[in-house]
Amino acid sequence: MNFIFISPNFPLNFYLFCKALKNNNVRVLGIGDEAYDKMSENCKKYLDDYYQVNSLENYDEVYRAFAYFSYKYGKIDYVESNNEYWLMQDARLREDFNVNTGVGLDNIAYIRYKSQMKKKYAEANVRTARFHLVSDYESGKRFAHEVGYPLIVKPDDGVGASFTHRINNDEELWTFYNSYMPCQMIMEEFIDGDLVSYDGICDSKRNIIYETSHVFPRQVMNIVNDKLDCYYWSVIDIPEDLRKKGQAVVKTFPTNSRAFHLEFFILRSDKEGLGKKGDIIGLEVNMRPPGGPTLDMMDYAADIDVYQLWANMICFDEARMDTSRKYFVVYASRRKEHYYPTSLEEVKDRYREHIVMELKNPEVIAPAMGDDVLVARFKDEEDIMPFVQAVIGD
Repeated sequence: MNFIFISPNFPLNFYLFCKALKNNNVRVLGIGDEAYDKMSENCKKYLDDYYQVNSLENYDEVYRAFAYFSYKYGKIDYVESNNEYWLMQDARLREDFNVNTGVGLDNIAYIRYKSQMKKKYAEANVRTARFHLVSDYESGKRFAHEVGYPLIVKPDDGVGASFTHRINNDEELWTFYNSYMPCQMIMEEFIDGDLVSYDGICDSKRNIIYETSHVFPRQVMNIVNDKLDCYYWSVIDIPEDLRKKGQAVVKTFPTNSRAFHLEFFILRSDKEGLGKKGDIIGLEVNMRPPGGPTLDMMDYAADIDVYQLWANMICFDEARMDTSRKYFVVYASRRKEHYYPTSLEEVKDRYREHIVMELKNPEVIAPAMGDDVLVARFKDEEDIMPFVQAVIGD
């Protein structure tokens, strides 16, 4: 099997996908914009060949790299980046080189555009926030008065919390319409809810071969805009109503042979026109592995190698390992601009038996994920918040 991995060097842990593929005797071919000599030894070790382009943004360059590998090694069976940013390019390469695995251009809109996602959520019988594609001020004002303030505006095709804003009244709405908009924006009613995810990996028939869930007490938009500390954790037992909604969404979206990260709100109170307290509302889908060290958290929760599980799915269409979860795994981070009463060394010493990872996030993701990170695991749910409070100092 010939597998082209786009940007195998970033994020830094993605070389582990290449390693897992090599364990299954796959030929792994990398295309990236970093010089080969500057890549980590781990990344280089698990690539059979590498083609450097000046910019991954330049499709012509990436196309030529793909064509070179196709000429040199024959038919390409897979191309993946496992990265939200490159999903459209991945799909275009599949189309141009007749690669029949993965998401094609005919389905890419459903996993890139938030307005299009809502159609698939509806097919899965999962409600979503009412929305308006931003056009003119009068249309926006009518929508605002229909659903009520506050409103959330963000790019219809966007990654993370960039250009995401909260609008609280008519005055702020007017200011928004008279400000710079980088792209097509989507306006949604505000949802007062707790953010949870349903994460996993599907086989080629959209059967889930690994599943888990994470709880996010603080939303990314608030973390970025208010410079809050980030923390979240995985659960051992997935609530049954969340599991059913997640499974329904997986069956509706193009999840064949993919890792997925689905986001939902659980309503904190009744909202007319949307739902009752405790109802599950769809937020958005991400047809790629969850970000940051969440993949590693999935490892530690079940004592498995989730990268190898993914590679087994690619090669054998099955997990070939026990995926039962045994631990709550907690991510907590600090920001370099904040003061903390307890040193990180003291926290590490106190939780030495539970800490499974320590890392510094790259600058590109630090605004959303924090700078200095500790990941710990516990058997008991009651141990989660004391650890979080020790890290963030609340």
